[in-house]
Amino acid sequence: MRIVRAWGYGRTAAFVLAMLTPAAAGAQTGGTAPPDGSRDGLTHGLAAADSMIADAVASEAIPGAVLVVTRGGDVVHERAFGYAQLYDYGMRRLDPPRRMNVSTAFDLASVTKVMATTYAMMLLVDRGMIDIDAPVHRYLPEFRGVHLDSITVRHLLTHSAGLYQWQPLYYHAATAEQVLGYIRSLPLQWGVGEGRHYSDLGFMLLGYIVERVTGRGLDEFVHDALYDPLGLRATTFLPRARGLTDFAATSHGNPYERQMVHDTSFGYEYDGDPDAWTGWREYTLSGEVSDGNAWYGHGGVAGHAGLFSTGRELAVLLDVLLQRGVHEDRRILRPSVIDTFMRADHFGHGLGWQVPRDAPAGSFAHSGFTGTYVMGVPQYGLGIVLLINRQNLGVDDRGYYPGMALRTDVVAAILDAAADR
Repeated sequence: MRIVRAWGYGRTAAFVLAMLTPAAAGAQTGGTAPPDGSRDGLTHGLAAADSMIADAVASEAIPGAVLVVTRGGDVVHERAFGYAQLYDYGMRRLDPPRRMNVSTAFDLASVTKVMATTYAMMLLVDRGMIDIDAPVHRYLPEFRGVHLDSITVRHLLTHSAGLYQWQPLYYHAATAEQVLGYIRSLPLQWGVGEGRHYSDLGFMLLGYIVERVTGRGLDEFVHDALYDPLGLRATTFLPRARGLTDFAATSHGNPYERQMVHDTSFGYEYDGDPDAWTGWREYTLSGEVSDGNAWYGHGGVAGHAGLFSTGRELAVLLDVLLQRGVHEDRRILRPSVIDTFMRADHFGHGLGWQVPRDAPAGSFAHSGFTGTYVMGVPQYGLGIVLLINRQNLGVDDRGYYPGMALRTDVVAAILDAAADR
């Protein structure tokens, strides 16, 4: 992947950036010159995106962000904004805050589902080791039952298995083996195949399938089969164990999940005793997965959450799919496998991947609760990575985290500009 510098930011972006301190603007770009044909609408869309992000940082609507955009296999835009950490536990403001860098690693949250687990399933399908239409119990023999027997790998990938969407599994289990047993004991919430109900539990099961089929941990398999061959060094579970040190801080403990369990008006249902478990973290999370089920129940390595990466390395993973499975003349995946996973089903989404609304046909994407987002747009040859450490601002008066509307606006600006090229 060749690096080229995005140029020309427009009056609005220049004004906003000029009003920020160097640390707040935090802009870093690579390369020396724009590629041929870069003087088109996309340049203006990137300027608009920069302006939106810089304005959000200046107003402390978000602490910081990293935006990386690729086109045709080239990095045409790469910028860091604001701070990797503004606040410590107890909402104590750091003096000085930690600056965001383009090399800062983010807790990807549910982007793990596509950049680790779905990718692993694609590799195993490519190798003939997984049949996505086989029942789950072929790979997890203990996953049996009157209704469980009809659940296939495809059902898990399309979130149509009828499983619970979320439960605080750490109230009942402290290891992956115990989590699997507890998921097996839960009743289904919907009929198998009746509808799409986004489920963390389903992707935990997919992670276990990868481990059973390969005989290796999910983290080990994706490292050796995918990340290392691509030259990725910051895409990993348990990043501190791999020597990474620059992280975007996320939540101050787990206040959102705690409210999910304790506040019945918050929109989540837990039938157990909310006071039966008290192991909540009481420190700011940095380099440690925020998701409670990933951390407490799986030690940081799970099929639904736990992966860390940088904007640049996520762009490489997107580009493999945009380049039809090839990276630097090396075949990673067969195009037919990519087509299988990206083809929208009757629920309107792919296998693992989401099909974003109001995007060109063939687009694929996924978001993460921490503020992460990846999107591929084959029609324009675009890869978009937007990483926002929104949790570090803490929850608002209603218990929610900020920053999601910004993502929608930034992506729309880039896509609108690409359409006008």
